[in-house]
Amino acid sequence: MRVMVLVKATPDSEAGKMPSTAMLEAMTKYNEELLRAGILLGGDGLHPSSKGKRVAFEGVNRTVMDGPFTETRELLAGFWLWQVKDMDEAVAWVRRCPNPMPGPSEIEIRPLFEAADFGDALTPEVAAAEERMARQLGSS
Repeated sequence: MRVMVLVKATPDSEAGKMPSTAMLEAMTKYNEELLRAGILLGGDGLHPSSKGKRVAFEGVNRTVMDGPFTETRELLAGFWLWQVKDMDEAVAWVRRCPNPMPGPSEIEIRPLFEAADFGDALTPEVAAAEERMARQLGSS
């Protein structure tokens, strides 16, 4: 099972406050543990939303909005992509994580869709195209 582990933003992360050396060292050690365990597929920290953009879709119209965005609790400061056996394993790994922010913080875990989740909507042609893309991503 693949999961996206989402580190929620805080006022400090949205202000662009950089982590301390101690935090960087703790996170590097944690990431090395994830890698050795075969869990870590990818991940990174994100710049504050002030450096981002949003694109809103309505029919054929697209509206581009510049950051910053106001609801800090709904914003992300970073992410991991993990391969775990189940949600319990993901929770166990998150519980071992150093607190990613200087103060209170939250991490959200969300399962990724797998091909089987789409049922009959996933035609053999679409499945083959998805498989080709997955192979290309794996080789890059």
